[in-house]
Formats: sequence, C-alpha cells, structure tokens
Amino acid sequence: MAQRVGRISEVATTKEKKGLVPVSPATWWRWVADGKAPKPFKLGPNTTVWDLDQVDAFLAQQAGGQQA
Repeated sequence: MAQRVGRISEVATTKEKKGLVPVSPATWWRWVADGKAPKPFKLGPNTTVWDLDQVDAFLAQQAGGQQA
C-alpha cells in the first residue's frame, strides 16, 4: 500500500481552501512544535509533507478525547 502524504495546504485550513484540520497553518505548526500534532518529513529541500494516515489518527484521537 502506498503511503499517503499531504502538504500544509492540504492539512490546514485557509480562507481559500478547507483542509483536513479546521485550524490555520500557524496553529498547525505550533501544535507540531509543541508535540501535539504529527511531525512532518522532508521529500526534498523545499517540500515538507505529513503522513496523512498519522493526521487521520490524530483527528480520531482528538475526537475520542472530546467525547469522553
């Protein structure tokens, strides 16, 4: 199975486009720095991506924590 990856424009939400997570890119990066969100990895010197399966797991964990 191929790994699904996404750039910040697919993960975070902007005024122009809805992302997987309903927060701004700045908030998403802050969560990454704080260790709350999955860490990205580099595909090249100017290309940073996230494993979308990890992002989905993060969202499921957040939803599960809010329901309890």
